[in-house]
Amino acid sequence: MKNLNFIELFAGIGGFRIAFERRGYECVYSCEIDPKCQEVYFNNFAEKPADDITKIDIDSIPDFDVLTAGFPCQPFSICGKRKGFQDTRGTLFFRVCEIVSAKNPPVILLENVKHLMHLDKGRTLKTILYSLEDLGYIVNCQVLNSKDFGVPQNRERVIIIGTKKKKFNFKRLKLKSPIPKLKNFLCKFGDFEYLDPDSYTLIDEPKQQQSGLIFVGYRNNKTIWKKGVRPNTHHLSRVHHQPNRIYSVEGIHPTIPSQETSGRFFIYIPKENAVRKLTIKECYRIMGFPEDFKIHGNLGESYKQVGNSVCIPMITEIAHQLKEQIFFCSQEEENINNFISETQEEFVQLQIPELRL
Repeated sequence: MKNLNFIELFAGIGGFRIAFERRGYECVYSCEIDPKCQEVYFNNFAEKPADDITKIDIDSIPDFDVLTAGFPCQPFSICGKRKGFQDTRGTLFFRVCEIVSAKNPPVILLENVKHLMHLDKGRTLKTILYSLEDLGYIVNCQVLNSKDFGVPQNRERVIIIGTKKKKFNFKRLKLKSPIPKLKNFLCKFGDFEYLDPDSYTLIDEPKQQQSGLIFVGYRNNKTIWKKGVRPNTHHLSRVHHQPNRIYSVEGIHPTIPSQETSGRFFIYIPKENAVRKLTIKECYRIMGFPEDFKIHGNLGESYKQVGNSVCIPMITEIAHQLKEQIFFCSQEEENINNFISETQEEFVQLQIPELRL
């Protein structure tokens, strides 16, 4: 059986690498311009990524089977200004195309924010897909959610997969059910780097809605402000003046944002009758990072880095299916899978309940 390898462009702190290595792939090249991300990458993988992708010598990149890239999402994000390709970071996608054109890998895997689907009335996504098709790839894309891959986070991302021989079938991804509850991913009460058990005083009885949101009243006096917010981040006190929207630990957490230097959302802990945010350890945990992952020494940087990363369990399943569907699938298996896929599509068209095979 052939050993498969991959490269990691816009590597960040190595989310793609962790996922693909879990499925037996070997990383032969990485690239990341942010020196603080480079530092974390080196501390975890003993390798410093190449720097500016626009300046690297493409000929120096070894041959590889899979190109992975979480190309900069800020130009396409709801949190950003949504400039798309008008932003210079958006045009970095075309640098990826130059690398693809030169190296001609069997598979391309790209990840970006869900809003990419709607930016400029869908024209940005069409440009990306057409560009890959012009390079000779069969392209498929799908919006996937982290909550379907074993972590309690509502994080939707566009996954784009280009292959040379046959179309990747997203329906074969193994989704996990039931969706795990956030409470099973939390640190033990009191094991926090900044929170105090008395940080918040609840003044209303918690009320939970069907959506999973919890509405409570909590007092925001000077003492609470000092205890409930990390040192040197007093600007976060403004968050307390927003509507009292708190998330239940019996459900899932919203998307961890990439623009924050601390947690944004509050959760309610029934056992302690307390309100708090996720700790940095919990943020990395619900993104699927291993417990021994070495994060950046600066807490604000760590929050930004994990918010910019990929959901590791989701990418791990994709890496597994690339092996199953693209690299090691026999002709007989391919014929069977194609038949199942076509049959399922016919049932959908006829509005007949889909068979679970």
